[in-house]
Amino acid sequence: MAPLPGAELVQKPLQLYRYLLRCCQQLPTKGIQQHYKHAIRQSFRVHSDEDNPERIQQIIKRAIEDADWIMNKVGLG
Repeated sequence: MAPLPGAELVQKPLQLYRYLLRCCQQLPTKGIQQHYKHAIRQSFRVHSDEDNPERIQQIIKRAIEDADWIMNKVGLG
């Protein structure tokens, strides 16, 4: 189960970035939202030079799985 509708449509890094920020809006407190927004931004900076399409798809898949886990952990999934 995905944290928000549309996870299956995420194919590009920018789509993933927007999707993850929308997931953050569903988190219960501003502090938690800011924590995960910061983590998302940092991760995108770290991977910004990635140019291997297969690796990009692995990163996207893992990020969606992690978002799903977080949403389930806080009781939103």
